[in-house]
Amino acid sequence: MSTSSSSAVLVSGGGRGLGLSIVRDFLVGGRRVASFSRSTTDSIRELQDKYRTSFYFEEMDLTDQEACKRFIANMARDFGPTQILINNAGLAISGVMPLFSDENVDKILDLNLKGTMRLTRLVSRMMLASGFGRIINISSIVGVSGFRGLSVYGASKAALDGYTRALARELGSRNITVNSIAPGFLRTEMSHDLSERQMKQMIRRTPVGRPGVVEDVLGMIELLASPRASFVTGQVIVIDGGLTC
Repeated sequence: MSTSSSSAVLVSGGGRGLGLSIVRDFLVGGRRVASFSRSTTDSIRELQDKYRTSFYFEEMDLTDQEACKRFIANMARDFGPTQILINNAGLAISGVMPLFSDENVDKILDLNLKGTMRLTRLVSRMMLASGFGRIINISSIVGVSGFRGLSVYGASKAALDGYTRALARELGSRNITVNSIAPGFLRTEMSHDLSERQMKQMIRRTPVGRPGVVEDVLGMIELLASPRASFVTGQVIVIDGGLTC
């Protein structure tokens, strides 16, 4: 089976930031899209009004196992099996390791790893049945190069990249590709609590001389979700303007 403009797309954490931009981009491209986040935003309401028959959204916590199962069942009922999964939902809590609490460690790992793995497990079963799938994990350069105060977050993203490589080997023979995209620091995505001074430092160290924007990431997602990238799998693709080169 090959993907088409009618393929169902699932984007986790699509309420704001990069996730919202991914949702909007697929909707504009004519896809049927389902997404969730812990709360509904004004932007989501606008998309619901505009794309009444092609956009499905729920308020959901990815760490809630039963809610996750219900969401997948509801999406399959309305849109059929998911062919494209964008694992975007994630949590970053900053703090130096000696003072970091067990509670915050659990919050990060439960969402960034366990929740993502649970969602992927449920969706990949549908992909196996249909013989086609594209799984794209949104990682981070923090998982590649590290960053002060984000050791747990960086560990979760490094683990996600390892999961990507192993899962690509498991699913490749069934026409399912699995890749990670590791964005740099995006100006519109300030979840890492960078100060303006830190951002300026990043820009000075970036060969292209500017911070990233969501459009820099959307193009790669579109490519990896398309038939043109059918031979690309198990890769961690860094999009950071050369910051880590």
